[in-house]
Amino acid sequence: RGERLIVNLSIVPRRHSPDTNSGTLLVLEDITEKVQLEDQLLQAEKLSSVGLLAAGIAHEVNTPIAGISSYAQMLLKDLPESDQRKPILEKIERQTFRAAEIVNGLLNFARMNGTEFHELDINQLILESLSLLEHQLTENGISISRSLDASLPPVYGNGGKLQQVFVNLFLNARDAMPSGGELRVRTGMNESMVIVDVEDTGMGISQEDIKRIYDPFFTTKGASRGTGLGLAISYGIVQEHGGRILVDSEPGKGTRFRLKLPTRQPVI
Repeated sequence: RGERLIVNLSIVPRRHSPDTNSGTLLVLEDITEKVQLEDQLLQAEKLSSVGLLAAGIAHEVNTPIAGISSYAQMLLKDLPESDQRKPILEKIERQTFRAAEIVNGLLNFARMNGTEFHELDINQLILESLSLLEHQLTENGISISRSLDASLPPVYGNGGKLQQVFVNLFLNARDAMPSGGELRVRTGMNESMVIVDVEDTGMGISQEDIKRIYDPFFTTKGASRGTGLGLAISYGIVQEHGGRILVDSEPGKGTRFRLKLPTRQPVI
């Protein structure tokens, strides 16, 4: 997949004298990285504000959810199988479980700092993450292509959190290929950054949706397929590691997420 560049075009007339135009000078400046950094900064500021709000909401909501779930389970135990109220209570139990999942997602989203960092083998983390989902992927007709650079230096980070990022990206790829396809995972090096590409051959993401994919609760999957927190959490984790996450997608052709992770300890 080719790289998309954002350029600033300047057109300057070339003159030997005020009244004589001898040509035109075109100046192209690659401002891709500048625009990406500005977008990342705006997103980080937005997620920081949402994180503070999310923590407060999650703590307030958690207690009543736990109470509703407990009472529903107690009533279910006391009812005979033939009782017509049992399906209603089972539905209440399922929905409170889903609500609890959303609350836990909010708490994870709000708790981005304060974890221990160590030197990590990024290739090993990727393989471990793939092994957790390999059965799911193959059952859905998805083949896995791995191209991992064995010469990579270690990344300084938190293994559990980075594995969460990889699992989220692999699950997104699975959901983007409901009729099967190919998941490609590549690692490499660019200057002082370790590069991880996660690419699928799925349905792709529209440019309008790309602007919102890291927003908490934004999802194109429908309520039954996810909470819309996976990419928001992943974004925060990558930021915490001093890295960047970029996306390149085209509807009908697939999506590539690129992670850039520093090999040195990030300043947090």
